[in-house]
Amino acid sequence: MTRIADTVAATLKAHGVAHAFGMPGGEVVTLVDGLQQAGIPFHLARHETAAALMAAGAFSATGAPGLLVTTVGPGLANAVNGIADAAQEHVPLVVISGVVDRSTRARYTHQVIDQAAMLRPLVKASFEIEPESVGATVARALALALAEPMGPVHLDLSPAVAAMAEMGGGPVAPPAVVRPAVAADDPAIGRIADRIAAASRPVILAGLEAARDGAGGALLALAEAVGAPILTTYKAKGLVPEHHPLALGGAGLSPIADRILLGLIRDADLVLLVGYDPIEMRLGWLDPAPADRIVEITGTPADHAMHHAGLRLAARPGAALPALAARVKPRAGWPGGEPAAARRMLAERFATPAGFGPHAIVDALNAAAGPDAVVTVDSGAHRILLSQKWVATRPLALLQSAGFCTMAAALPLAIGAKVADPSRPVFAVMGDGGLEMGIGELATLRDLKLPLTIVLFQDLSLALIALKQGAAGLASAGVTLGATDFAKVAEGFGGHGVTVDTTVALRDALAAAPTRDRFTLIACRFDADAYQDAF
Repeated sequence: MTRIADTVAATLKAHGVAHAFGMPGGEVVTLVDGLQQAGIPFHLARHETAAALMAAGAFSATGAPGLLVTTVGPGLANAVNGIADAAQEHVPLVVISGVVDRSTRARYTHQVIDQAAMLRPLVKASFEIEPESVGATVARALALALAEPMGPVHLDLSPAVAAMAEMGGGPVAPPAVVRPAVAADDPAIGRIADRIAAASRPVILAGLEAARDGAGGALLALAEAVGAPILTTYKAKGLVPEHHPLALGGAGLSPIADRILLGLIRDADLVLLVGYDPIEMRLGWLDPAPADRIVEITGTPADHAMHHAGLRLAARPGAALPALAARVKPRAGWPGGEPAAARRMLAERFATPAGFGPHAIVDALNAAAGPDAVVTVDSGAHRILLSQKWVATRPLALLQSAGFCTMAAALPLAIGAKVADPSRPVFAVMGDGGLEMGIGELATLRDLKLPLTIVLFQDLSLALIALKQGAAGLASAGVTLGATDFAKVAEGFGGHGVTVDTTVALRDALAAAPTRDRFTLIACRFDADAYQDAF
């Protein structure tokens, strides 16, 4: 007998879903079985928010929609943080939750909440799967999740419906999508090209849409043709290789870096925004330039008021940029050499001081990771420094919660990325506060037998909050952490643990980690004072 759960799973499979993450409950056991039968393995997490982040990590590795499965009530409520993260990070996350059977729902109160209402601010749509329209409902939800701007969708499925015999509709596959090319002789392209030709000091600010669209090569060709420096958001780091002289790294998180970069933007006579979503930026990036200097290229409707563009090309960056690069005539930009000066200032300001500390840790990891690695980083002071000093050579290789900035994201993002693409080395960079918040996922690492490396910045503090307290002239409160022996914790969870406090020891630990068939946790101990004036 083909069950409705089987049709749900087959429709997900047809849309490219390859992995499911979550915590099971009695209301979803039939669905989990259907997923297994369809060839979509179910990976057990230790918390539903972590499972949502694992699904996001898998999406980053494959481009296929992520899948989160939760049980009724507290299971779905536990996932709210992860679903909110998917909303702000534009992850096409399909959330399927169990729900009490309709026959008893009106009378029964145990674990019953209005699940759709709870998620309404966070998801693009919420549907209940009914017997008469299974495949069509799931396919509709997937289409909404994948429509720009991508985001999470929610499906309720009751146990009685999941186990019911399919009524004949069957799974629904996605359509073949054909996108028209944007030609260099298109008048709209010509209008943008004319604006670029009239500028002597152009700046490019690129974001996640451009990175996901594979627009890096065309963007670099355009930048080289007109001498435009390239800034990116942190999610778009590596869109162009950051060792390139026109690459100025990520913007929007470090006050020191932003003072340099915003100064360059203020001096620009054209700011070209390419696939840029300011959700990652801070208040300093409100109206970074007058509207008449801003030209925007994006296929996604703006849902913010962070800036106002005088001219917007409504096209995907990957389609528009090659046509634009072909239309623009090469010439020199910035006759005063300001972008090169800004690049030197950034390098000097974030140079590594003597001794062991957060700067040295980033340098060692940069040297050890290699060009094929995926690095995930958690929220905190270490994230600001790493995102600034990390030299990204390809897009979507540095994963983080940049719009929502939730803690404890790095480890589940790393797990999802490694599950989806075991061939790449994966490093999770965390602070001690973040790891303690999500420490149960070390058991997920053990059970999935994932040989990834955790680099832990252990400064015994919620350092970023402590810095903010100090900047506000306030006494330190609620930010001190005890000295957990993370090496022993790692061993207890079946991994390998080591504590280091020198650069040589860290380099040795990083070199040894890939030789193991289990996860490695490297606890790097240093004084939180090392972050003072660091970013």
